[in-house]
Amino acid sequence: MHVVPVADPADPRLTDFTDLTDVDLRSAREPAEGLFLAEGEKVVLRALAAGYAPRAVLCERKWLGGLEDALAAYDCPVYVAEPAVLRAVTGYRVHRGALASMQRRALPGLDEVVAGAGRVVVLENLVDHTNVGAVFRNAAALGVDAVIVSPACADPLYRRSVKVSMGAVFAVPWTRADDWPGALDSLRSLGFRLFAMSPDPDGITLHEADLAPPVAVLLGTEGDGLTAAALERCDASVRIPMAAGVDSLNVAAASAVVLYALQVAGPAPSSG
Repeated sequence: MHVVPVADPADPRLTDFTDLTDVDLRSAREPAEGLFLAEGEKVVLRALAAGYAPRAVLCERKWLGGLEDALAAYDCPVYVAEPAVLRAVTGYRVHRGALASMQRRALPGLDEVVAGAGRVVVLENLVDHTNVGAVFRNAAALGVDAVIVSPACADPLYRRSVKVSMGAVFAVPWTRADDWPGALDSLRSLGFRLFAMSPDPDGITLHEADLAPPVAVLLGTEGDGLTAAALERCDASVRIPMAAGVDSLNVAAASAVVLYALQVAGPAPSSG
């Protein structure tokens, strides 16, 4: 670990941390360059504990003490700057005072990520990073074994997703399915029953669904829900009963309800 004071927001060594408010740019750039951003001491520490290697760190000096033990084993620069410099570099006020640029790892294949799993969540085309992060936090808290995201789904390792998940994205095995909707056929061939979460009044209620594992629950995009191709591959459409004229819950809230129901449904089958 090399502590390097910086005072110039245009310092080229800080390029991993620039333009953080440009979602389109960062969403394209980060996977292409093999990096992601962890924000806040707790999230940075969780990324390190999960085995992600740091490329560089940018923080206020007062946050250095909480990170230096965890960073001691790594040969990476730790850039220390005043809050005004951090804001000029990133484009916003870094509330928790620390950012780490982490090296991405190659994602596992679908078969690998669901091996031995009993409960799987599938995210089709969610575009809001906040919702993706919230679903991952729910998945970790409620014992989900794996998460599969479609090709058009927002990046679980985008800074906002990671921050909202409080680092839970590091705790749940996940992968992005390049073959879509073929990945759903693969899940069926592996013995999973597929349930589409939808407000469709013709679907069965969550109380009526047999959620005993192995089961995969599908959550669709915030506006239109699941695609026709995904729906036709599911064993049933499942809805959460609504009251007071409300038609549906936010996808993150709905995930908490259905994942709790999965937890109650019983233990996953033994992988042995």
